[in-house]
Parts: sequence; C-alpha cells; structure tokens
Amino acid sequence: MPILTPAYDNKIARKYSARTAEHKGENKTALQEELRWIAEPKQPVICFPAGITDALGGELMEQTIAGILELPVGIVIRGRGSKKYGEFFTTLTKNASHRIAIIPDDEEHLRSMLAGSDIAIFFSSDTEEEDIANVLRYGVIPVSMPSPLLENYNPVQETGNAFIYEASNPWLCFASLVRALETFKFPYDWRTIQRHAMEGIDQRSA
Repeated sequence: MPILTPAYDNKIARKYSARTAEHKGENKTALQEELRWIAEPKQPVICFPAGITDALGGELMEQTIAGILELPVGIVIRGRGSKKYGEFFTTLTKNASHRIAIIPDDEEHLRSMLAGSDIAIFFSSDTEEEDIANVLRYGVIPVSMPSPLLENYNPVQETGNAFIYEASNPWLCFASLVRALETFKFPYDWRTIQRHAMEGIDQRSA
C-alpha cells in the first residue's frame, strides 16, 4: 500500500496538512454523513484502525468497550480481524447504528475513516507500525501502549503525539482515553498534538 497522506489525498472531502489541520473537521462531517449519523463536528469520533483479533488486544477491547460506550463519542471500526470480533461488533452496531459503524477493509474507506476520526485506540503492543504511522499522518491521535513512534502527551511541556498507557489493563486504557477526550475539548491544545503527530511522522518518512 502506498504511503497515505491527507495533503495529497484525492479521496477525502478536504485535503489538509499539519498547518491546516482545522480542515480535518470537514472530513469528519463528511464521514458522519456517509455513515448516516448526525453531523456534529464537536462530537469526538474514535476509530479502531488495526482490526481486532486475540493477538491484537481482543480481550482488552472486550474489557474496555462497556466504558467506551458510555462516552459521548462515535466509533468507527475497520472491518479487519477475526470472525469472533466481527460478530461481536456487528451485534453492537445493530443496537447503536446511530454512533457505531463498521467500514469495509479497503484503502478508500480507510482514508475516509482516518480523515474523519479524532482518536485511534490500539489495544495491543503488537500493533503494526504501519497502522500507527497512518493515523499519525492523518492527525488522528493514538491511545496506545508504548511504541517507538509515540510519545506521551505532556500538557506542561506541550510535547507528545499520543496518550499512552503502560500495560494491558482496562483501567489504564480507559483512563488514557478519558485524558484524550478531556484534552480534545481544548482546540488549541489538540491542534498542537495533531501538529506533533503529523510533522513528526513526516520527518521520519523523509
């Protein structure tokens, strides 16, 4: 798969870069409309971009999902992973199709999801670096266990590109997600994290 980047992506509603990350909101609205959700730019959209299997944190996801569903967020799930979790998510969408959706596992839908999402949750330390790099390029902020590509956000120093939890523990994972959502309420701080994410991964690629 070629390197995905929103600055040159003709498949998304509005191209954007680290300097024009505010245009990402137009892609969120487009994604919400595509999924037949209420178009609400201020509602956080969370994605699961790696696919879920036992090896990719399926157990942690199951332990965490009830709490996530209590939050005022939309959830977009990449349709990749094991049949067991595919059936699990299909059941979820039947009961909450107004804010939970599964997208096909192809490049066009992946681009749409990345362009329209605010936060990506990774449930395993075995996540492929390519999946993490893709979300960073699109200014989607990871909630993840440690990775060489990620630095935990420090609000005092205004550094970092992710919200990191140190172990496969539902409480730690959920706490990091809540910290991300609290930070999302402050647009200036969020833009700073997006800029770190996008510029940092571009520098690595260069």
